[in-house]
Order: sequence, then structure tokens, then C-alpha cells
Amino acid sequence: MTEDMMFSLSAVAALVPSTLVALRRDSGPDAVYWMVLAVAVAGPLAWVVAQMSGAWRTGLSTTLWVTVAASMALFAVVVAVHRQAWRLTPLMAPYMLGIGILATIWQHAPEKPLGAAAPAGWIEVHIVVSVATYGLVTIAAVAALAAFLQERSLKAKRPTALTRLLPSVADCESLMVRLLVLGAIVLALGLATGMATQYEETGAVLEFDHKTILTVTAFAVIGGLLVAHFRSGVRGRMAARFVLLAYLLLTLGYPGVKFVTDVLMA
Repeated sequence: MTEDMMFSLSAVAALVPSTLVALRRDSGPDAVYWMVLAVAVAGPLAWVVAQMSGAWRTGLSTTLWVTVAASMALFAVVVAVHRQAWRLTPLMAPYMLGIGILATIWQHAPEKPLGAAAPAGWIEVHIVVSVATYGLVTIAAVAALAAFLQERSLKAKRPTALTRLLPSVADCESLMVRLLVLGAIVLALGLATGMATQYEETGAVLEFDHKTILTVTAFAVIGGLLVAHFRSGVRGRMAARFVLLAYLLLTLGYPGVKFVTDVLMA
């Protein structure tokens, strides 16, 4: 077994307890919860630090592990500042575990070199902003899914074991909107740094490739949803569907494009 595979399996193992901690009887954000969440953050983050010491890697596995590490770190911050966010753990943790497993499966997928024409500072800022955006929208999408499941169970008057663990519809929507506002701001910065990087590399402000089109469309969907929410009170299933659509567009534009170029077209 290679060293990289051992790192990946260790990171996957670090995510497993977080998928179970919220299922405890009388569960809550107690010391045990925080210890498990800290492990879930530290495992993927250690993988990223170990693998990227010295140079930024661009492979699909690295991309997926970076999104897991960023999403779990941001989720820990959100849990610390929002009193009901911890109830999203039954959805968030298994999803991150699934992505970690996929990252491990594609551990040895080929990588393409990182473009170096732009100044290093711009590239690093753009990467950090892009990863932060994806992490924020990931948590918002999980909150939207939770709201969707809660609303459906309420209308059917048949709550499930899962919906009993999730936050209320109001808490989900409040968290979702706050994350989308922050995500839209960070995404705008990401687009700006991306245009600056593109200009330094090619002399053009925008290159209308798949990634750019999908990202700009996602920004338009998020912006449109926020405007509709604050002006006409759009919420519930309709709002959840638009959030999930925006997340799908970002996923297609970020790890999705990486999967096509590094795996399907390799």
C-alpha cells in the first residue's frame, strides 16, 4: 500500500465518527461532538497539508480532498456561530465521507500542470477564494436539502427518523440565506480574481470555457434567488431547488470539469 493511499484511508477514517455522532440518544454539541468534529476537520486537512507541501497539486483526488477539508472547516465555524447548525451533521458528514471515498478511489488519476503565467499571488488568492466559495455553498446546499426534507415530511404529516434530527424549516432557511449572502460575496471576489488571473495569462478578461460559464450561471442563480427572497419572500421548496441548482452548477464547474479533463479525457 502506497503512502498516498494510507493518507487517504486515514482521512476517510477520520470522517467516519462524525457520521455517527449525531445519531446518539440525547445528542447535542457537547464535548464528544466537538472532539469528533475536530477529528473530521483535522483528517482531511492533514491530507491536504501533507500532499501539497512544496507545490500545489491539481489532480481530481486533490481537488476533492481540498473541498472536503474546506467544507468541514467552514462547517465547524458555522456550528460554532449558529445554534442549530450542528443538526445538519447527519447530512453533512455522510456527504463528506462519500466525497472522501471517491477521492480515494481516484487517488492515482493523472494530473495536469497548474498554469504559471499569472503572478503567484493572484493564483493563490483565486484558489483560496474559490475553495471558500465552494465550501460555503456546499453547506448552504445541505441546509437547503434539510429544509426540503423537513417541509416534505411536514406536509405529509409523517416525520422520519432523519427529519427528527434535522433543524426546523425556519432554522434551515435562515442559515441557508446567510450562507448564500456570504457565498455570493466571496464568489464575486472569486470571479474578479479569476478574471485578473486570466488577463495575466492570456490578455483576455474572460475565456468562455465550461468552468467560466457554469460559475457565472451559478452566481446569477444565487443572486437571483437572494433578490427574490428579500423582495417577495421566496422560500421553502422553491428556494431549496434553486440553491441545489446553484450547487450543481458549481460542482460541474469545479470538480466536474476536473473529472472530465483528468479522468474521462486522460
